[in-house]
Amino acid sequence: MTIDRRRALALFGLGGAGAAGEAMAATPRALFAGRAEFLHGAASGDPLEDRVVLWTRITAEATTAPIAVRWEVSTDPRFKTLVRQGDARATASRDYTVKVDVTGLKPATDYFYRFQYLRSGKPFGKPVGGRTRTLPKGAVKDVVLAVVSCALYPNGYFNAYDAIAKLPRVDAVLHLGDYIYEYGAAPDDYGMASPTAKARVPDPPRELLSLADYRRRHALYKTDPALQAAHARAPWIVVWDDHETADNSWIGGAENHQPATEGDWVKRKTAGIKAYYEWMPIREPAAGTLPEAAWRRFQFGDVATLLMTETRLTARSHQLDYGRDLPVVDGKPDFAAFAAKLKDPDRRMMGQGQEQWLAREVDASMQAGTAWQVLGNQVVMARVVPPDLKAAMGDQAYAALLAKLPAYVAKPVEESRVLAQAGAPGNLDAWDGYPADRSRVYDIFKASQARPIVLAGDSHAFWANELWDDAGTNRVAAEFGVTSVTSPGYADYLPGAPLGEAYVAANKEVKFTDQGAKGFLLLTLEHGRATGELIAVSTILDPRYQTRVLKRFVVAPGDKGGVKALAEG
Repeated sequence: MTIDRRRALALFGLGGAGAAGEAMAATPRALFAGRAEFLHGAASGDPLEDRVVLWTRITAEATTAPIAVRWEVSTDPRFKTLVRQGDARATASRDYTVKVDVTGLKPATDYFYRFQYLRSGKPFGKPVGGRTRTLPKGAVKDVVLAVVSCALYPNGYFNAYDAIAKLPRVDAVLHLGDYIYEYGAAPDDYGMASPTAKARVPDPPRELLSLADYRRRHALYKTDPALQAAHARAPWIVVWDDHETADNSWIGGAENHQPATEGDWVKRKTAGIKAYYEWMPIREPAAGTLPEAAWRRFQFGDVATLLMTETRLTARSHQLDYGRDLPVVDGKPDFAAFAAKLKDPDRRMMGQGQEQWLAREVDASMQAGTAWQVLGNQVVMARVVPPDLKAAMGDQAYAALLAKLPAYVAKPVEESRVLAQAGAPGNLDAWDGYPADRSRVYDIFKASQARPIVLAGDSHAFWANELWDDAGTNRVAAEFGVTSVTSPGYADYLPGAPLGEAYVAANKEVKFTDQGAKGFLLLTLEHGRATGELIAVSTILDPRYQTRVLKRFVVAPGDKGGVKALAEG
C-alpha cells in the first residue's frame, strides 16, 4: 500500500493536526447534505508527548459523497476551552472512517475530544467523543497500563473492556492482538457453540476474505458498547496478531488460508491490513515504509520505554508442525531431529531490520536511565512444555476426565502427554517455535543490561513467568501473559483439570498460570518495582459481572540488568 503523504497529511485549525484520508479541500466536490450518525464510537491512540491520533467513523445511507466532519480537542469535558480544532472529510475510499493526528499538545495532560458532522459548514447532529492523554516527559512517579488480547465476538460479552472503561486510572490501553477474528457464523465455527452466539452473530456470517469483509467485521466489533466505552476512556496502543488476517499467519501464508479455494494470500493480507489501519486508532505508516512494519516506541517519561513489536507478517518463518515435521524412526518419534530443525538460526520471528531497531531502542532506553524496558509482544516468550495430566491427576482421575471429553479434545490431550514426556514445547506458534530468534532477543537485553518486562497475548491464559537465558544461569526478564477478553482457554475444554499446578510443576519458567479466567492485566510501573495484577471477570455469558484480582505479582530490577524473582504480593 503506497501512502501519498501530500494527500494524506494536511494542516488543520491552529496548525495542529494531520488527517489520514482527505483534508477539506478549498473547493471540494459536493459534500453529503443529508442525515448521518456516529454508530461506531470514537477512539484515540498512539499517544506521544505532544500528539495523539483521534478516530471515528460516520454512517450515512445511500451516498458515495464525502461527509464533512469537525473535530475539537479541549482541556475540559464541556469544551469551553478548545486547544485544537479542524475539519476533515470522510470518504468511501477509507470506508468513511476519519483519523486525525493532533499535534501541539502538552505532555502528561488529559484531553477531551469530539467529532460532529457538518451541514452547510455548520455542526449538525449529536457529537461523539472521548477522553485521551498524552505521554509524560521527564521525571515520572508511575505509569498505569491496562493490557488486553483476544476478543472472540460470539463467544461472550466484552466485560473486560467494560471493566477497563470503569478504572479510576489508566494512562493507556495496550491491545496485543486478535482484536477481531476472521471466522464465520456456521454452527461449527469458532465460538458459535457459546450460549451467547445467537445474540452475537458475526457479520458478515462467513470467513473474512475481501476488504469489504474485514471492514464489516471491524464495524461489528465497534458497535459493542463495552468496547466503545474502553476506547473512549483512554488512548490505545495496538498491534495485530494473526486473526486480524488469518489464524497462524506467517510471512508467506496462514494455517487458515487455503490458496486453492480462498485465493491469493497477499491480496487477503493486504485487505486485512488496510481495514485495520482504517478502523483502528493507529498512526499511519511513514512514507516509504511497509504497512506491515508496525513496530514503534512509546516513552513514558523516565519510568518506561514501551516497544511494540511485529512478529507475524514481516519476517516470521512458517511454523513447524509435529504432524508434518517430526521424523519417525522405527515407529518412534525422533524428537532430537525435530529439535535440530527447531533451532535452525534461519528460522525467524523478527527480521534483521526489526532486531536492529530493538537493539538500538533498548540501548537508548538504558542510556537515558529509564527504569523499565517493556516489550509489547504478541505471543508467549517463556519456555513451556505441556503438562502430563495423567501424572498430575493419577490414572483413575485422568481416565475419568478423558472419558468425558469429545474425541477432538481427548486426542490432543493424549498427544500432549507425549510432548511432555519428551520435554518438547506444546505451542510452536509461540516463541518456543523460534528458539534461535528468542536467544537473539535475550542477547539484546543482556548486552544493554536492560530491565525488561515482556507482555504477551494470544494464549487465552494468564501467565506470570521468569525468562532465563539458554544456559539457565541468568534471569533476563519477567513476562506477564494476559488472558483473553472472551476467547476460550485450555481450561474451557478440560473443566476440573489441575492445569495451573501441572504447568508450574513441569516448567521452571512458569510461576503461575490460569488457563480459564477471562479478563485483563493491570500493569503499574514505578522506579524500583513493576506490579502486575491479573484481573478476572466473573463471567462472559452475561453483561452483569464482577471483577477480582486473581493474583498480584511484583518484579524488582536486577542488580546488573535482568530482573529478580517474581514475588507474589
